[in-house]
Amino acid sequence: MTRKRLRLWPRSLAGQMIALLLLALVAAQALSLAVFLDERRHAVRAADRAQVLSRTVSVVRLLADTPPALSERILAAASGPRLGYWLAGESAVPLDDPMARDNPLQRRLSRELEGAGDVLVRVEEAPSWFKRWRKERKAWRDQHDDHDDDDHDDDDHYDDDERPSWRDYKRWRKYRRGHPLSLTLSIHLPDGRWLNGETLLPSAAFAWAWVTPVTLLGLALAIVAIVIFSVRRITRPMGALAGAAERFGRGAAVEPLAEEGPEDVRHTIRAFNLMRERLERFVADRTRMLAAISHDLRTPITALRLRAEFIEDRETRDKILETLAEMEQMTEAALAFAREDAAREETRLVDLAALIQSLCDDLGDAGHDVTYAGPDKAPVPCRPISLKRALANLIQNAVAYGERARVRLEGDQDALRIIVEDDGPGIPEADLERVFEPFLRLETSRSRETGGVGLGLAIARSILRSHGGDVTLENRPEGGLRATARLPMGQPD
Repeated sequence: MTRKRLRLWPRSLAGQMIALLLLALVAAQALSLAVFLDERRHAVRAADRAQVLSRTVSVVRLLADTPPALSERILAAASGPRLGYWLAGESAVPLDDPMARDNPLQRRLSRELEGAGDVLVRVEEAPSWFKRWRKERKAWRDQHDDHDDDDHDDDDHYDDDERPSWRDYKRWRKYRRGHPLSLTLSIHLPDGRWLNGETLLPSAAFAWAWVTPVTLLGLALAIVAIVIFSVRRITRPMGALAGAAERFGRGAAVEPLAEEGPEDVRHTIRAFNLMRERLERFVADRTRMLAAISHDLRTPITALRLRAEFIEDRETRDKILETLAEMEQMTEAALAFAREDAAREETRLVDLAALIQSLCDDLGDAGHDVTYAGPDKAPVPCRPISLKRALANLIQNAVAYGERARVRLEGDQDALRIIVEDDGPGIPEADLERVFEPFLRLETSRSRETGGVGLGLAIARSILRSHGGDVTLENRPEGGLRATARLPMGQPD
């Protein structure tokens, strides 16, 4: 039993075109999604920064317009989960950091504060307290792994200057994989104090962007439907052309194909129609010429036969009559072949097993040793009359030259093989192909009793090749000749 290999890549033209277009579409959609997510990440961070700057401007103005006793309450109200403000006597940003004094955020904040004191803004990959969390997390986790979460919800359990709280630790765990940015700012207030602020700018969460992937998926499905429709429309004429070429190769009658599809496909179909017409005209002309020559030879052969009867030398007369009889037999064989070829027999589905069995039974009833082995049914598209003649020639040759014929039918899903074996002397290796030449006989006696006119194998090969198959000969190691006829398992017309 033949093992079937899994083929992930389609074999048909339409399948390969669809697969390539889908791969290109998937790659383009993936690239678009990656660009969108990157742009969105930058847009979200820019929006967060703008919000922080706007809130900072509001806090500075509130501090300037309210008594100092309310400053802590204002800072507490302005702070959030990822943004914190505090007042201190010194700046949280180093005063000697040139990047903090000249960057787009610093210039924007200075412009909105309309000439306030020193304004320092620093953006970095990880905040200072974030680094401190990372350094101390191992020791903190070793000491508090066995504690419940509720025992550490109190922010006063640890000194914020020494250890992070459990809430801060969970916050770090949430944002650490997003490679967050930190933004630290310091503003020198008119009363000499510094307003410091620090925030964490996380990456945009992918879950926020489900609308875009769904939209892209819908667009992709629409494009896929259009691609499949377009590719099938393009490749359908090519499929019809392939089917017509396959039928024409089996010798079946093929009507001219409709010229449809793209220009290149129409040009190919037009070329096939012209080729089919020229080949059919060529074969018809040669067949008519052969038939005419064979028919015209009858008259001189008949005249020579009549004149030979007046020859007094009996031995000479008998040789001439024998030669004329052989010429007449060759002429009749050529005429019969020409008539059958010109008949344009239609292709139809035939039970090949039954056809072979009938041939074997007929020869067996005539007293010949013929056996058949094979399946009871083997449907195959063919021209039954011509195919029966080809197989009859092979089996009769085995009976005539090899004493007996053993016929066997076997095959697979692609082709059927008719194997005819005999017990005769075989054929020299150099002549295994020459015997298929018309009117070639390896029997040198040229006697009608020892063989035909040399057209049997040539006709058999011509018929089998017109069906898309072939016939070959080989000598069996144990003696005798083996003829193998092959027929493709195509669909009937």
